[in-house]
Amino acid sequence: MQRTRLHELVRRFHRFCLEQHVFTLLLAILIGVLSGYGALFFLHLMKGVQTLLYGQGGEILGFVHQLSPWQLLLIPAAGGLGVGLLVHFGASEAKGHGVPEVMAALALKEGRIRKRVAVVKILASALCIGSGGSTGREGPMVQIGCSIGSAVGQVARVPLLKQKTLVGCGAAAGIAATFNAPIAGVLFALEVLIGDFGLAAFSPVVLASVTATVISRHHLGDIPLFALPSYRMASLWEFGLYPFLGVAAGLAAVLFIVVLYKAEDLFGALPMPDWLKPALGGLMLGVVLQWFPQVFGVGYGAMNLALRDGMVGWLMLGMVGLKVAATSMSIGSGGSGGIFAPSLFIGAMTGGAFGALVGHLFPGITASPGVYALVGMGAVVAGATHAPITAILIIFEMTGEYKVILPMMITCILATIVASTLKRGSIYTIKLMRQGVDISQGLEQNILRALKVEQFMVPETYTVPESLPLCDVIETFKTRDASYLHVTGEGGRLTGIISFRDIRSLLDEECPRTLIIAKDVATSHLTTLAPGDTLFTAMRRFGRKGVSQLPVVDPATGRLLGAFREKDLLTAYDKAVVRRELGVL
Repeated sequence: MQRTRLHELVRRFHRFCLEQHVFTLLLAILIGVLSGYGALFFLHLMKGVQTLLYGQGGEILGFVHQLSPWQLLLIPAAGGLGVGLLVHFGASEAKGHGVPEVMAALALKEGRIRKRVAVVKILASALCIGSGGSTGREGPMVQIGCSIGSAVGQVARVPLLKQKTLVGCGAAAGIAATFNAPIAGVLFALEVLIGDFGLAAFSPVVLASVTATVISRHHLGDIPLFALPSYRMASLWEFGLYPFLGVAAGLAAVLFIVVLYKAEDLFGALPMPDWLKPALGGLMLGVVLQWFPQVFGVGYGAMNLALRDGMVGWLMLGMVGLKVAATSMSIGSGGSGGIFAPSLFIGAMTGGAFGALVGHLFPGITASPGVYALVGMGAVVAGATHAPITAILIIFEMTGEYKVILPMMITCILATIVASTLKRGSIYTIKLMRQGVDISQGLEQNILRALKVEQFMVPETYTVPESLPLCDVIETFKTRDASYLHVTGEGGRLTGIISFRDIRSLLDEECPRTLIIAKDVATSHLTTLAPGDTLFTAMRRFGRKGVSQLPVVDPATGRLLGAFREKDLLTAYDKAVVRRELGVL
């Protein structure tokens, strides 16, 4: 009888799991549909903004001669002003390239993203890119897709672990629909965002990516984004050159990362309203566009020229620095857009310049510069994002050229090694590290960073005034069974702490205990916590101080607010882990 009941419970459990998995797959299809049409809407909106502002929606290199210098100078500034206002009054998460915000939401907020983010991101990024901002469209689509996935998960009230998977579904669908690259979309979501290749996460992400790609291809066609050079292996000696291209691409990726975040710091330090800074960045970009319109917007036109050997080596080399500067102006000032397309641009120019150089030095044994430009595109993306598998596959899917996979693998892996050796963190994770969030340190530390001391501190503490005689301090320890006594001065300000060991040496001494007061025996060099500190900060201070309790004080006044105990930290962590494992909302 008991065995039958046990079998029935197991059967119901498996049926429940199957139903939950099927439900997740249906949600993944829905996310794929919404993200696919979201990508189409964003693409048409971006082109519409450019047509409205410049009169044409194609590549700027085809009509730049029809524009006046004032248009190239002022329209990017006006677009930047519009972006600044949208971000300031709409959603601050829409600023920048978007992927770090998604990673933070996955690590710290169980995948919850505000619903308005998708709308603001679409409008801000379309305005930024359409007005000439030197950014890409993959970052916006990742954030838009993730916002859709988060919204669907919240409406469907899925468990927290499933919520994270649905956000990954949105990211994969956004990449797949934007670049016509379903496999790369899946790998981006799993390699960069989720970090989970298990079947429970893999199958919904694949389904969402495929669904979005079908929608994109139905409306836009299955056409590669780039015009391919004719690839041929001129000589086996050529394989000895690609490692050097990998090193050059890794250095270019590090340059891009350093300059981008330096620009962010410089714009952040300017004494002017944040909503006005993107206009300044747009104005600076307009100055560059006067002479080098190749860095306008996404830059696919210039990349195709490099791939077709339509640019000379010295110009491509100069384009590396110009694109780094232009993108840093657009994103560093607070604009909205991605860094993937700029990385492709920088890689194409790095590879093209490298190809022109080796072609000059070793004529007859090298392919055309366009081939090196194609390989360089993937290498710089790999170096900047620390995601070589995604970089290799996205170039393959965007071009449909399989023959270039072997040199692509060599350069992408080497570029990633060089970039990760010279610069800790990818272009995505560095932004989080600057905010105190280290994704690489794992779930445990991210859980502690998401919780605040004020949530778990004990407001009731044992306090004594500074003037309390030592005999009364001893009596307080006896009657209250306290490990620590907090010594307070005027206005409840904490001035010291007394532990039992502080007075142990005085218990057997023949001294006038009425003349010694609490202030005399208290430890005045204190390690304290503020209510807004994270449990990660508390954990580090516990370890450094070697105590089991720390006082919590108001950072402005120094007034004692309570105490935070080591056992409270362990309890809070255990509860947070259980909530995540059980998927409790």
